Amino acid sequence: MLTKRYLVSVKNLAAILNQIRKGTAPDTFNYEHLSSLGFTSSNDRGVIPLLKDLGFLTENSAPTERYKQFRNDADSRRILGESLLEAYSDLFHVNANPTESDRPAIEGKFKAAHNTTDKVAQLQAATFYALLKHADISAARKEVSHNASSMPKVPLEVEQAIENQVGFKPLNPSFHIPLRYNIEIHLPATKDIEVYHAIFRAIRENLGE
Repeated sequence: MLTKRYLVSVKNLAAILNQIRKGTAPDTFNYEHLSSLGFTSSNDRGVIPLLKDLGFLTENSAPTERYKQFRNDADSRRILGESLLEAYSDLFHVNANPTESDRPAIEGKFKAAHNTTDKVAQLQAATFYALLKHADISAARKEVSHNASSMPKVPLEVEQAIENQVGFKPLNPSFHIPLRYNIEIHLPATKDIEVYHAIFRAIRENLGE
């Protein structure tokens, strides 16, 4: 995945993120709310679609659970890191930990993915790097890895039931056949990333029961 959203100017991005952490979550994060925070420039308006692609806002501009979690100073850098790993996943194939030396390759990724001009690709890359300064990618990866490793294993009786269904009878009754199960999920076509979050939360909760 690679979002095409970008800011014309990133000079106020850090201040906007800081205001999100400091203030309460509004019912709707729209242009009026952005102006009420003191960001009246048209250059700052691009932050709203960007926040949607980062999973901070729904398509209706309502703050999501991720938005609220970001307001916790202790977790904000990790939460933003998780957002970047999702919204800019293609860029982390260039380098797992992108540095300034990767900027030309990253600009090339944007150009190839979205058929943009050099100028737009530069702005897209600048937006990514500006966000990266406020994110902890390592902590985000550890959290993702922890969540994956804590997924429950399929119980032995379930494996045995499946073995019975396929008619396999081991020669040695004490011999245990290790089985691996792949779950195929068909995701709906939607621009509302919160829909995907809800689906994966439901899967995690039900598998954990």
